[in-house]
This record gives sequence, C-alpha cells and structure tokens, in this order.
Amino acid sequence: MTSPALQPNTLGIDFGTSNSAAGIALGDRPYLVEMEPGETTLPTAVFFEPKRPMRIGRSATRALINGDEGRFMRALKSLLGTPLLREERRINGEVTDFIQIIARFLAEVKSRAEAATHQTYTHALSGRPVHFHSADTGRDAQAEIDLRDCYLAAGFEDVRFLYEPEAAVRSAAPAPGLGLIVDIGGGTSDFTLFEQDSSGATQILGSHGVRLGGTDFDRQISIDHVMPLLGRGSQIRNAFGKETLPAPNRLFNDLATWQMIPFLYAPDSRRAAGELAKYAVEPVKLNRLVSVLEDELGHDLAFAVERGKIQANVEQAVDPRIDLRILERGLAAPLSPELMHQSLATMMTQIGQCAAETLTTADISPDRIDRLVMVGGSSLLASLEAALRQLCPNATVENRNAMTAVADGLALSATEAFA
Repeated sequence: MTSPALQPNTLGIDFGTSNSAAGIALGDRPYLVEMEPGETTLPTAVFFEPKRPMRIGRSATRALINGDEGRFMRALKSLLGTPLLREERRINGEVTDFIQIIARFLAEVKSRAEAATHQTYTHALSGRPVHFHSADTGRDAQAEIDLRDCYLAAGFEDVRFLYEPEAAVRSAAPAPGLGLIVDIGGGTSDFTLFEQDSSGATQILGSHGVRLGGTDFDRQISIDHVMPLLGRGSQIRNAFGKETLPAPNRLFNDLATWQMIPFLYAPDSRRAAGELAKYAVEPVKLNRLVSVLEDELGHDLAFAVERGKIQANVEQAVDPRIDLRILERGLAAPLSPELMHQSLATMMTQIGQCAAETLTTADISPDRIDRLVMVGGSSLLASLEAALRQLCPNATVENRNAMTAVADGLALSATEAFA
C-alpha cells in the first residue's frame, strides 16, 4: 500500500453528458472547485471559432446564443465507445477527433482546478456510468478505454474510475436502513442499492444502469412535438409520378439528437432537406427544416426543447410550451405536463424496470426500501419521481443535493483512489 506521503495529488472529476464538476476533500468535506465565476458546475460544451482557442462551458453556450461564427458541440460523452469518437474530421481548418476535443475540455478542467487550489493534479478519479452502453458489451468496454485515453491525453498520468451512483452514496446523508441512489444523468440512468447501520457504516449491495437519460428525454420530446412543425411525417411527392410518401425520418431524428446536430451541417444533409422541400405537400414545414440547416440553428432548437421540458415540469406552470420564435415569429409547440408524460411514458417504464432489476439482483423487495436518493438534474422530473414512488411505496424521497452529489462523492473519494 502506498504511504500517505507518497500518494499522488488526485482530482475527483464528474465528467457528465450535460455538466461537469471537479473537487477534492478538505478533511471530511467535499470542496468543489469554482469552474467559472460563482459556479462549481460547468456545462459540458465546447465552441470552435476561427483563429481562437476552443471555448468551453458557459462561454461556449454564449458564443452559440450570440450567433458567433463557429461550431458548437454538446453531449460529447455520448460518443464514447462509438466509432465516431476516433474519426478524424476538419473543424475550422484543423484536423482532429473527439478524443482530442474531450481531452482539451478535461485539460481545461484540470488547469482551472490547479489555479483555484494552487496544486498540481497528476492523477484523476473519474466518475463513470454503470453502463455506457447497456445493450452492447463491446461498446461498453470500449467506452472506458476511450475515456481513459482522453484523460491521459489531457495530461493526467493515470486515472481510476468509480461508478457515479456509488460516488453519490459517499455524499448521501447517513441514515440507517436501505437506500437506493437514483442517478438520472444526461445520457444514462444508474442505480446503487446500499445499506447503512446506525453508525453510518455503508455496504453497497448492487449497482445497475441503462443507457437512457435527459438528452434522450429531450430527443423524444423534440421528435414528438417540434419535428412535425419542420415536416416530420409530412408527405413528399414522387418527382416522376403522383404518389406521395412520408418524409424520411433520419434528418429529423438526428436533428433531435444533441450529439448528432453538428454532422447535419454538411452539404449532403442540406441538399437532402432542399429536395424534400422542393417536392413537399406542406412546403412551409419543410422550408423550416431547410432554414434550420442553412442557418445552423439545430442547437438553438435543442435548447428551446430543454427549456420547454423544464417549464412543463413546474407545478401550475401557465401555458407551458416550446418557444420556437428563433424559427418564426409566434411559432411554438404546446407541451403540457400531460403531453410530456405521454412522450416519456415508455422511457419512464424502462427506467423503473432497471431500478426493479437492481433490487431483484440483490434479492431485496421494493417495499423494504426506506429512501430514494435522487441525483442528477433529470431525476427531478415529476413523472420519474412518481414512477419510483410507485415502485418503492414506503420510501421517502431526498433530492437536496441532486446536482452535486456525484461530484461531492468523487471529491471525497479522490484521496483514497490510489492508496
């Protein structure tokens, strides 16, 4: 065992699909580094613009909102384990791949943490989902290899991984009984079953997860409520006859998917949209699709969907809707809580089944769970909480540290990671 004096300086990093954070332990308390003025969480977003360094976080988002010339990217974590991650591509005249893009993001997190704490971090303890790809074991294994390569390329000498919901256990308030961490991130839903005694001693009883998260919720809402306004489901005339066929779904599905949006601005996608508009029975709708691709408004639409989802989740919200004025004055898609529930019902069922499997694997009956500890921004959806309350009827719900529980746990665990 390495003696305490020789243990490397280790930074706990929660590299998330939507947001990231980093921290260390100060005594028995987590200290999350201020990544931007007044903020310990950092949007996992990057922006490339000509002849300037890559921008990250809220600076990247501001560049998009301001209409600056360049390329915005988000949900990079979802590419881990896929062939897209290592494909070289030209961005603003530079040939690179997503390994290097993620590495630059992590290197900036490292640099900001070092500047804030006046220490050099040679090692990292990184969170990871229980499964990056729950339906593909090969991609699941490759994703951790990919993420390791990103950390090494960012300047860390070594990295170790901890399941994100197990990290959240470390930061949960101690209470005797059985608890279930419900960690709904941007790209995955993860669960850890744990038991604590009266002294606070904790035993992990099992962890499970599924590749389904907040960005998938956004995608389904967009497909159901926004893409029809851009022509999804519209009829397209045959150029050589009177027959019509529905517009192909690929462009619309990719436009609703955070990580696929940048790939749609290529000439072939724009030509395909133009051809659909040319022969559309409803040209107004398809011309909106053409405008989105020509003006590169895909991420603006995605942010509008995200805002609409948040509004529809607020109790007693007045006339919740997805505001699409970026496309057309007065254009909006109604999104009542009932409509959102309908769009997400199948996913809520899948997440509930994954939670139930976590308990079944440990041979624990759901009615024995004393508390549900909700982690991650998407865990705050009312429909999700209702599904989990139905599964575990005797459990109380805790969500006071939903946004920082994983990062706090990683910070507390970092010192011991290489012991």
